Amino acid sequence: MGTGQIVAVLQIGGEFTTDADGHMSYSGGEAHAMLVRSDWSFNAFKQEISSTLNNLKLDHFVFKYFLPKNDKTLISISNDKDLRRMVEFHAESETTYIYVMKKVDNRAKSIVADSGTPVDAFAVVPTTQDGSKRQKVCASWKNVITGVGQVFEGPKDFRDALHKYAIAHRFHYRFIKNDSSRVTAECTGEDCPWRIHASKSPAKKEFMIKKISESHTCESETVKSHRLASQRWVASVIKEKLRDSPNYRPRDIANDLQQEYGLCLNYSQAWRGRSIAQKELYSSHEEACSQLPWFCERIVETNPGSVATVVALEDSKFRFFVAFHASLHGFEHGCRPLLFLDTITAKPNKHWKLLAATSVDGEGDVFPVAFGVVDDESRENWHWFLEQLKSSLATSRAMTFISNGENGLWDEVSLLFPDSHHGYCVEYLIEEFKTQLDDAWTEEVRDSMVEHLKKAIYSCTPDEFNQYIELIKGESDKLADWLLEIKPERWSDAFFKGSRHGQYSCNIYGTVVEWLPTRYELSVVQLVDTIRCKLMEMMYTRRESSNAWTEILTPAANQKLQEEVSKAHTLNVIPTETDGNGNVFKVCDDSVNVVNLDTWECTCRKWNISGLPCMHAIAVFERTGQYSYDYCVKYFTTECYRLTYALSINPIPDVIVPPTLIDPAQSPATYPCPLRTRRRVGRPKEKPADPRIAIKRAVRCSRCKGYGHNKATCKVPITT
Repeated sequence: MGTGQIVAVLQIGGEFTTDADGHMSYSGGEAHAMLVRSDWSFNAFKQEISSTLNNLKLDHFVFKYFLPKNDKTLISISNDKDLRRMVEFHAESETTYIYVMKKVDNRAKSIVADSGTPVDAFAVVPTTQDGSKRQKVCASWKNVITGVGQVFEGPKDFRDALHKYAIAHRFHYRFIKNDSSRVTAECTGEDCPWRIHASKSPAKKEFMIKKISESHTCESETVKSHRLASQRWVASVIKEKLRDSPNYRPRDIANDLQQEYGLCLNYSQAWRGRSIAQKELYSSHEEACSQLPWFCERIVETNPGSVATVVALEDSKFRFFVAFHASLHGFEHGCRPLLFLDTITAKPNKHWKLLAATSVDGEGDVFPVAFGVVDDESRENWHWFLEQLKSSLATSRAMTFISNGENGLWDEVSLLFPDSHHGYCVEYLIEEFKTQLDDAWTEEVRDSMVEHLKKAIYSCTPDEFNQYIELIKGESDKLADWLLEIKPERWSDAFFKGSRHGQYSCNIYGTVVEWLPTRYELSVVQLVDTIRCKLMEMMYTRRESSNAWTEILTPAANQKLQEEVSKAHTLNVIPTETDGNGNVFKVCDDSVNVVNLDTWECTCRKWNISGLPCMHAIAVFERTGQYSYDYCVKYFTTECYRLTYALSINPIPDVIVPPTLIDPAQSPATYPCPLRTRRRVGRPKEKPADPRIAIKRAVRCSRCKGYGHNKATCKVPITT
């Protein structure tokens, strides 16, 4: 037309087909005509299209056109310059066809160039020097993230999966929230709504995807190295190959990642990734062979009576066990004979696991007894840990263990502690129960089922237990059968033979996670010493706070007792005629319960289960003029609490640089690693350069001939 405007035919709602020669044709849909001026902005162009198409919202549409005499390649219009070029290219054309098309997620599609087959005009097959190889490698990564409910071991595993998912689907993302308890990421594409959120389940201690968008609306991009190929991701990819080929060069690493994943790394990125992989492969075994034996000796020297053991295994693995004397003494003299067995992920040291044996004090707070550091939570490692624990404990008391029962713990505990009792962790059981609930149930029904389970757990008598099991059975026979199959004698108070004294779970996981730094990695020595410092501080703080207590019982136990006292005033107490000693009474409320003062028992069984007198026993004490405190389990007394924290954990002053190893003749591998600091810019030196002595020339004034200043700052008066 040659007047700075063209006639455009808008095509919408149809589809493209491609013939054998690659020529594309459009069929179906609707057509509308409009004028397009060369002086329009892209926003004005979109507004005119929207008006022409009955005010259609164009947020999720893109605009394409063909060049004159070219029907093989669609050209995009996305800004002012693209619009001006289209008008200039078609200045001599009578009409121009503009295709209004919906944005689609192009990452899961590819072009099929067969004749007559519909083609997504924007889908592109990833290509590299070896495109087929990259497609094969990345194919398995497209499904590493499956959707809501997918579980990961922790945030690091989730971030690794997200990396692979982004590379396979060719998009970039940024973190909105990224910490130890939650990770939220979103696509960086303009106006793309794709978003994913995963967070930690408090009881299961696992990362789970809670929300994820279904698709992208942005166009796929060529993935650049510096945005997705982080140093730790590169290390995780090349670690196994580096194990087989120790001389794997950074340039070869960069070439392999380019061919296999389409990522363009420079030499420095490949070198740093290799350094991290080398450290993860070799440093832990070197530390086990050099630092940890010395550290064990220092623990025993500074804290006599402690137990510290390290065993180096094959294939760069080891086992480490430590129990400080103050912890062992506090458990044996002040804590109830109850131990919780749990596994803690030493973040960010994900290749190590902490095995923990933890008790509780008279206040119900966690009291760590022993720790172990192993490579994974296997049955063999648990067996070794329990062996070390048994040899460390001098007590002959009947023990009660609480755990999730996984990795052979049911068998290992009964094997090494044959006279002990072993029960389920209640939090773990409730979370497992929730996974068994029917998804079709309403939230109200699901909550009521969980409440029925909790009441069945805390039921004191078999009749009460059966009552709540019947309520669960009324909704689901399968669910009730599942509960009975996992043996109620391991989790319900009505049948459990051990002594939990009202303690059903222990949050040692959350306590230790708060103690450990999450932003940088610690060696095993630093990891254990960090825990030692926190234990030392915890024991001192609790010992000092208990000095102000004036009651016979600890504050928490005293509060529970007073709640029972308030319920006992209205009860009717009747002595039994068959008892010759006068220590058996009948207590009447809604039912009749028998209290035996000689055996510290009540038929309601709450006294036996909690270790504190129930309201029926307290009513008898008020009738006979006896003190309730005399009938409380000793572990709830202030005296026992103070015995728990009577001893202190001593510091290890030379934990960083042991003087016995400062010997130039020794191999560098025998020196402990220093504390991790922020990395400096540039490639670090693998071998420090020889120190050079720099001689600094003194400044001398040219006017007064003095030192320490120059002519410009000279203060000596000018003589004439």
